[in-house]
Amino acid sequence: MRWIRAAGRGLLVLVVLLTGYIASGAQAQPGESGGGRGPLTLATAGDLTGYLGPLLERWNRAHPGERVTLVELPDSADEAHAQMATDLRGGDRSRFDVLNIDVDWTSEFAAAGWIRPLPRDRFALKTFLPPVVATATYDGRLYAVPYVTNAGLLLYRKDILAKEGVPPPRTWAELERHAETIAPKYGLDGYAGQFLPYEGLTVNAAEAVYSAGGTILGDEGERVTVDSAAAREGIGFLARGVREGWIPEEALTYKEEESKRAFQDGRLLFLRNWPYAYVAASAEDSAVAGKIGAVPLPGPDGPGTSVLGGSNLAVSAHARHPDTAARLIAYLTGERVQRQVLTRGALPPVRADLYDDPELIRAFPYLPTLRESVLAAAPRPKSPHYDQVSLVVQAVVHDAMTGQETPGSAVRRLARELAAISGR
Repeated sequence: MRWIRAAGRGLLVLVVLLTGYIASGAQAQPGESGGGRGPLTLATAGDLTGYLGPLLERWNRAHPGERVTLVELPDSADEAHAQMATDLRGGDRSRFDVLNIDVDWTSEFAAAGWIRPLPRDRFALKTFLPPVVATATYDGRLYAVPYVTNAGLLLYRKDILAKEGVPPPRTWAELERHAETIAPKYGLDGYAGQFLPYEGLTVNAAEAVYSAGGTILGDEGERVTVDSAAAREGIGFLARGVREGWIPEEALTYKEEESKRAFQDGRLLFLRNWPYAYVAASAEDSAVAGKIGAVPLPGPDGPGTSVLGGSNLAVSAHARHPDTAARLIAYLTGERVQRQVLTRGALPPVRADLYDDPELIRAFPYLPTLRESVLAAAPRPKSPHYDQVSLVVQAVVHDAMTGQETPGSAVRRLARELAAISGR
């Protein structure tokens, strides 16, 4: 299903084009029409998940004067970003009022003045998993409300590891050893992530650097911190895997869907992916149904650090009907809807209490592991120029993984190119 592809990117890029603003009970600002209330337009990049349409219909029945109309942007996250940016540059001519943006776009949109800061006391932020709130802030202010979260997991063939009498790997050394020695015995490739030069490679590279104890940028993108031994170790881990063969060369062409399919078809021993891949690989038509497990991503000396994925609801600087937008966002981030985000959409909710619900854990066994991963996760590098930052990371790390640069030279080049972006 196409909507799962969007979820797998960790990006349910659901653009909420509301003719409104977003703080519950907020008053209309001077020059705003409709007294803060009115009809809304809701759009998505890619197909909607199956649960959202009925939820919006329920809203429409209860609010006939504030109906939500759905509009779809292109399926590609990059194209959706481009269309949002183009529209928001149009000032008060913008059609986009509230946007559900990928978490790493918050800083860029806030710095550009496209979205407005939000009052923290209007939303139940204390009920959310703490790290997700950080993805919605920029320069110390709240610019969005978390809607969906995500964290990378290590999926593994528990049937094969059980036959070998070994536990799932907790460290890179264990992962490498099992991928190199156990996988070939069963005709499998060892390990894969999302290694095509696109946003997924930025995520995988950041996770490797973070897991080794490093960072990429600091001070909201104003300071470059990547030139470190930790970054060389993290990028070296990925490059070594391709060079030694326990990461197959084919994985250099993988995005979320391709890597999920390789694992689901029984061709991989280990896979880094988002939780949606666990759900898909557990389906009845999967070759590995009932044979998989999930653990936190490994690191050099123990569990590593995932990058936070997901999406945040933000409000255009030129939004109208602020009260309607506020109450819709409160509705979409309330406990009832957040439960259905998981049960109907297979997407990780932001409400912390749902991860302790016994009924949900029975249906989604990976929830405790996912909660652990989210709590230990870190945002992608924050920068008002995030799109350029991501492109540089992708290009440089791909060159290192294909052997065109050593990890050391790749880190030095990365530091230079990121400094040029920050200076701009």
